[in-house]
Amino acid sequence: MLARMKGATLFGLTADIVDVEVDLSMGLPGSSTVGLPDSAVRESRDRIRAAIKNSGYEYPLRKITVNLAPADVRKEGSSLELPVALAILSASGVLKRSHVQDILMVGEISLDGSLRKVRGAMSMILGAKEKGITSVLLPVGNAGEACFVDGMKIHPVHHLTEAVQFLNGERDIEPAKMKVPLGEQGRFRLDFSDVRGQAHAKRAVEVAAAGNHNIILIGPPGSGKTMLARRIPTILPPLTHQEAIETALIYGTASVGGEENALSFSRPFRSPHHSVTSAGLLGGGVNPRPGEITLAHNGVLFLDELTEFPAPLIDSMRQPMEDECIIIARSGRNAKFPCRFMLVAAMNPCPCGYFGDRMRECRCTPLEIKRYLSRISGPMMDRIDIQIEVPSLKYGEINDDGSETEVETSDEIRRRVMVAKSIQFERFKGGMILSNSSMDRNALRRYCQLDPGAKRLLESAMSKLGLSVRAHDRILKVARTIADLEGSDPLRIHHLSEAIQYRILDRSRFFNA
Repeated sequence: MLARMKGATLFGLTADIVDVEVDLSMGLPGSSTVGLPDSAVRESRDRIRAAIKNSGYEYPLRKITVNLAPADVRKEGSSLELPVALAILSASGVLKRSHVQDILMVGEISLDGSLRKVRGAMSMILGAKEKGITSVLLPVGNAGEACFVDGMKIHPVHHLTEAVQFLNGERDIEPAKMKVPLGEQGRFRLDFSDVRGQAHAKRAVEVAAAGNHNIILIGPPGSGKTMLARRIPTILPPLTHQEAIETALIYGTASVGGEENALSFSRPFRSPHHSVTSAGLLGGGVNPRPGEITLAHNGVLFLDELTEFPAPLIDSMRQPMEDECIIIARSGRNAKFPCRFMLVAAMNPCPCGYFGDRMRECRCTPLEIKRYLSRISGPMMDRIDIQIEVPSLKYGEINDDGSETEVETSDEIRRRVMVAKSIQFERFKGGMILSNSSMDRNALRRYCQLDPGAKRLLESAMSKLGLSVRAHDRILKVARTIADLEGSDPLRIHHLSEAIQYRILDRSRFFNA
């Protein structure tokens, strides 16, 4: 007897649709799997045997051959266990349908026959949709993320017995529907109103959020750098529907978080420790998985204590930041991961942390300070649009006893950010550019025209500060965002002046110690 089912495996974020074929023949009882299975796929035969028996069915005492096609693609993971089990039951006569080509089946089977959620279900469903498959049978645990794919009938099941009854027409399983995601308002525990003082830093963070600009916060320990960074997601607009699908697909493939990740419209915030490996930050593995830069896609990547990260690791981010994607090459195949994120970094100005502090004296020599700052390469610093100093606060700035007249909340700042974002959306509508930070040279010439006074100011800044061409472009992009926040179409000299002020490492005492 021969039976065929449809399954899927993952490579990166891409799904390979697999034809699962099972043949029962005369011979010594046993099972063999062919078609480049990995160890997890080979080990599943014992688990499948126990699951079939514990579900009340007879395991066939025949020679069982399982073929996974195409044979030249390596099969990894546990997602093929459900289609293999159902194909065995079909070949042995338990299922009335021996060939089910219009249903994708994915799921890991426990010894008692219950189904466990698998990694990357959304990618598999998208791959099945491209192949013309319209129905999916999968574990209940994957139903939340699976419902994000339009035009597919998602049938969630708890147990192998339910799957058999559904395919035999003995049980009707209503297609799952997408749950309504929670609203964005009021979901954050943190708020910008918690931050006292630091008006200049708050303004810089608002500009960065409005144009999706990379930003670095430099200041002594305890000045509020991390506090500011962790509140940036509270002033960003919620994910669009398409961005939510992209984020859910990435998190489902990486097996990070639970079902709530698939239903969240909040922007990701990733904060890896400086001990993170190259594979952990950029992605990698035998079967490539996304790293932190991909998990931060459509959100924020926060690197605290930037100078503690290995310099080669930081420099390895330069190309992915430019391309907004990273390609991980493996033998015969390449895995492509998106990584469009807002980089937020924080660092001390010197090894002791108090260079330039108005309250504590720095113990570092000028050579130590330069050596410390040189851990971040010039090309990497050029890719950071906004470089801002966050000074330590005095007692009166921290404890104002409620006398501070105006403390803006995250909602108030977010409203201004969303207005600036809407201006950029209309400006770049229909193109590949999504924000001011992504403008190319043609867009800069078109949307960043300077009057004679502004040109003279920029020329003077380039000459005195020794700015690179990339830094010149970054200044124009930031100035464009400042003008958008003001609702101004032309770039004025004060927009450019403020943007130049955000290049502290180019213009300040840090490199002149």
